[in-house]
Amino acid sequence: MSAFSLGLTACSKDKKEDNLAFPDQRLVGVDRSATGGDDSLQGGVNAYLWRASVDTLAFMPFISADAVGGTIVTDWYQPVAANPERFQIICAILDRRLRSDSISVVVHRQVKENGQWVDAPVSPNTASDITSKIQVRARELRADKYKK
Repeated sequence: MSAFSLGLTACSKDKKEDNLAFPDQRLVGVDRSATGGDDSLQGGVNAYLWRASVDTLAFMPFISADAVGGTIVTDWYQPVAANPERFQIICAILDRRLRSDSISVVVHRQVKENGQWVDAPVSPNTASDITSKIQVRARELRADKYKK
């Protein structure tokens, strides 16, 4: 037997007796079971929530804004009216659907004590108020799209 034919024999598809797990033989496509069978959840974020988040947080300087990952991290912002305190916001879009649980907003607050910035508690409704403003803006953007 030639070396060529031995090589072909080794590549034969009949060799499954070693009980190795064979991967799914898909050439194209997505394992729908990994996403609950919903193909619409593949990557990216909801465009309305993204645009609404950028619009709502635009008064603060951004450290980073990742449209694909759906995250916005603001730099510390010190309102003129609140001189001894500053705020930072981390906003994450969690889903492609326009739903109330598709967005997470975390607000950090610091106050100046003895010349040093110290973490301080944030009012419990601050993050939910910002989240609500983003959701309202996202719904406005979606409604505007269908008006035209």
